[in-house]
Amino acid sequence: MTIIRRIVQFFALLCTIPLLLIQLRLYLPPTDVAGPGRFPPDVVAQLRFLRSALDRGAGEEMQQLFPEGFFFSHVLYGLAWVDAGAAVAADDPLRAQAIAEAWQAADRLDSPAALAPFTPALDPPFGVFVVGWGTWLRTGILALEAPDQHAPERVARVAADCEALSAAFARSATPFLTSYPNQACPVDSVVGIAALRRCNDLFEARYSDVIARWIAMARERIDPATGLLSHRADPQSGQPIDGARGSSQSIIARFLPAVDPEWGLDQYRRFRAQFVTTVAGLPGVREYPHGQEGVGDVDSGPLLAGVSLSATTVTLGAARAWGDARLAEPLRLGGEFLGMGIDAGGEKRYMLGVLPVGDAFLAWSKAAPLRPEAQPVDAFDEVVPWWWRLPLHAVSLALIALIWLPLRRSSAHPQGD
Repeated sequence: MTIIRRIVQFFALLCTIPLLLIQLRLYLPPTDVAGPGRFPPDVVAQLRFLRSALDRGAGEEMQQLFPEGFFFSHVLYGLAWVDAGAAVAADDPLRAQAIAEAWQAADRLDSPAALAPFTPALDPPFGVFVVGWGTWLRTGILALEAPDQHAPERVARVAADCEALSAAFARSATPFLTSYPNQACPVDSVVGIAALRRCNDLFEARYSDVIARWIAMARERIDPATGLLSHRADPQSGQPIDGARGSSQSIIARFLPAVDPEWGLDQYRRFRAQFVTTVAGLPGVREYPHGQEGVGDVDSGPLLAGVSLSATTVTLGAARAWGDARLAEPLRLGGEFLGMGIDAGGEKRYMLGVLPVGDAFLAWSKAAPLRPEAQPVDAFDEVVPWWWRLPLHAVSLALIALIWLPLRRSSAHPQGD
């Protein structure tokens, strides 16, 4: 019996140590410091993993899960590299690597695999999702390059896409262009208008009138229940078809700082107040507003107690973009706790790397420049309570107690060897 007890104790210890170690992830120090030349080093490790995964066909695998799987896997990879390059000095080797990797990602957006789910007959061709995200990426890369590094054919391509976006918005009677036939999602047009803002920087502010018209029209078509842009809109009128949802609001919140900072801040505050929650201590973002229930779908992924993991991941980047450390840090630490990031061979992956598009979303969110100067430190209310870690500690301690309780009882009533 002594030998058996020792074996059981050994396995109990093997279970206890991970439960204790995982608690430490809730207290990891910040991986970056705001300011030029500082960037989270673990994001670069994530990008190494993503590069190898994409080269092995991860984009095609993600395409089997949802229509934009290939496109998102590559565009987010490229955008994370753009943020990495922008965080370092122009002569830093990481800047050159970021430009090269981001251009490779941009080129893959033109591949048949990337464009297969989309319709070339839309306005702009292939829809605002494809042209908006692609232009946001390509204008970001051009901004990283010195002017004498610009390849004329790439500049011409970006200029043509900017013109296509501007013309499509100018022709439309609604602010929300289609991404699929007869399907308009406001979030996709937000990305497109943000891309036009960058086009203004590159091509002498030719699109300001189109952008101003879009903002005025979009503000007239808000979901009345939440005061936010809706998840879907009528493609003819732009009026909301349904309410606001976390999977689209999290992306909208990331891009509105580039569109209209004043209106964007109001939208971010509303989103934050109506969608951020905690479940068993873990901070998260609901797919539906507080008080409303719904089912998950291809946009949100599976819902856990109403929380969308995709919306939660993307909100981390939005919070960083708004300088909202009160929300960004709990979301980051909660992700480290739940995702169990593993560093191996200079690469970092989450959830064992089984869903690379999820790693791409997380890399893009963690790479978002932390902007404490965007708002005063106390500009945002506490939506995640200071004690959010305590329920997680309590659950872990309860599990440890359950593991060791039988051993305690057996030791209290020895039956001999």
